[in-house]
Amino acid sequence: MTMKRLCATVLLLLLSVCAFAVQKSGTIVYINGSKFYIHTVQPGETLYGLSKAYEVGEKVILQYNPSAGGGLKAGENVKIPFVTAVPEPKSERKLRRTFDSHTVAQGETLYAISRKYEIPIQTVIEDNPSLDPTNLRLGERILIRKKEIGSEDEAGAKEQWEAYRNTLNSVAEEGYAYHMVKPGETFYSLSRRFGITEEQLGTLNGGLKPADLKAGAIIKVPGSPEELAAGERQPADTVRADSVPDLSADNRVKEIEFRALRRSATLNVALMLPIAVDGDANSNYLEFYQGFLLGLDSVKTKSGYSVNVCLYNTARDAEKIREITESDAFRNTDLIIGPVYEEGLYPVIRFAEEHNVPVVSPLANITGMNSDVLFQLAPDPSRKYEKAGDLVNGDKRVTLICTESADKEFEREMLALLGDSEYRRYTYKYEHPTARSADSPSDLTPLLENTDDNVFIILSDNEVDIDRILAALASADTSLTSRGRTAPRFVVLGNTRWNRYNTVDRAMFFKNRVIFFSTYHAKRDSETVRAFDDAYIRSFCALPTLFSYRGYDTAMIFAPAMYGDIEYDLEDRRYTPLQTTYRFGQNEGRENHVNRNWTRVNYNSDFTITIE
Repeated sequence: MTMKRLCATVLLLLLSVCAFAVQKSGTIVYINGSKFYIHTVQPGETLYGLSKAYEVGEKVILQYNPSAGGGLKAGENVKIPFVTAVPEPKSERKLRRTFDSHTVAQGETLYAISRKYEIPIQTVIEDNPSLDPTNLRLGERILIRKKEIGSEDEAGAKEQWEAYRNTLNSVAEEGYAYHMVKPGETFYSLSRRFGITEEQLGTLNGGLKPADLKAGAIIKVPGSPEELAAGERQPADTVRADSVPDLSADNRVKEIEFRALRRSATLNVALMLPIAVDGDANSNYLEFYQGFLLGLDSVKTKSGYSVNVCLYNTARDAEKIREITESDAFRNTDLIIGPVYEEGLYPVIRFAEEHNVPVVSPLANITGMNSDVLFQLAPDPSRKYEKAGDLVNGDKRVTLICTESADKEFEREMLALLGDSEYRRYTYKYEHPTARSADSPSDLTPLLENTDDNVFIILSDNEVDIDRILAALASADTSLTSRGRTAPRFVVLGNTRWNRYNTVDRAMFFKNRVIFFSTYHAKRDSETVRAFDDAYIRSFCALPTLFSYRGYDTAMIFAPAMYGDIEYDLEDRRYTPLQTTYRFGQNEGRENHVNRNWTRVNYNSDFTITIE
């Protein structure tokens, strides 16, 4: 073989090696329901090399990347259909050992799930090969890798999700881009921003419904990625500047002068509730409505005011809400109660600011709206533990009781509450009584063998463990006291979610002097509550619920307020109709009138409950 032929052979071999040296991308995205690799072209790479690396034909790559017909350019992104081998199924036992399971709720986003478990988004995608990150299905089961839980903070999750959006935009179809939904954005506001109808926006995103739109979702919109980034696209139609509420906390908000009704005038109330969604009735909001009606009866009896109520079924549909606000019947409204969900508030706020009408959010904590017309009954989350100072300050002995399964949200709240205060950690692990050692982690007696004022904070999110820990504390208390020891002094600072657990023995709340901080609480033994219960049972042949109480409270607070200076009269004044005390105020930089009062519920050892 001549030297010339040898060189040619070596060159061909090198080219062949280069053709097969393409590194497969680890970036996988869903576009219009199909799964793709996003490959960034490196110098020297060819269609042939990509086709071999990804095991798809060159024609297939060209089909999805027409611009590649003239040759690949270094640095450009191409999308390559995802071809996967059938993975070997894992045993259920191995799955349980390695993963937790999460079931997707209505409208839930991958970003929200990653924040809930503090786990990297990419990890979730890798562990769930069939998962469409941009379009989670209701009831879909998602595996959550246990070892990764708690490893990712909010900033990291946002960065990953933004990177995913940017990846989608790098290969977006011409004329379209991907937008990450921000808090407060609705179908209505987004359709106006991008110059399309709400129906078109839904169709563009696989039939997405307004009720399912959540902050953190990535949606497809008209326009180029460059325009989207620059914020250059404007609404297709123009609206008078003074008719559109400014929903940004950083901008100036329109000041509203509410009109006080004459004593003889009739109050027209619009009650906007999702009584039925997709034909399915929601008993919670029916109970709210019934409680509201009884509240108006009390207002009429006590004050003599006349009130007309128009009930609108919002069906949790932003388009329907907008149609309601534009109807002739709605124009005579003096007071608006609802909608229940923040996503439907935008057209209501716009109407209210145009007509100087108060809007009451009866249940939700509003984060994306800022308006002088808005009154919120749900208390401000930032003020949740204002009444907890005596629990953790001073000479209190604070112990955090931990288990394998932690309630991360509650833990963050508790650590923020504790601040620089001293505390201890104790790891609880259940052991059967017959198998316990002398220093068993199931025995909590050592935690009570002191003369201090103890505060125990249980950080578990496992209701069985919570029930066992409460029982263990009560047992240790009884054991020490029965042996003639000084009775331990302790309370348990609990999580209100415990009230929804079925396995937790409620008697343990009293035995352990559990303290909750709640949005509302009704004392069933009070004369006012008993009278309401009797009236409710007579009227509706059913027991009232917390929704019934909230409906009554809403009527009792806001209907009479309409006959005076509602803004001035409600400011920093305390109202206690049935449940907790309501005290409204405006936070710095915000115009919303928000309830500032949280309720401290104390379960006492004499089986009484006191409210602070």
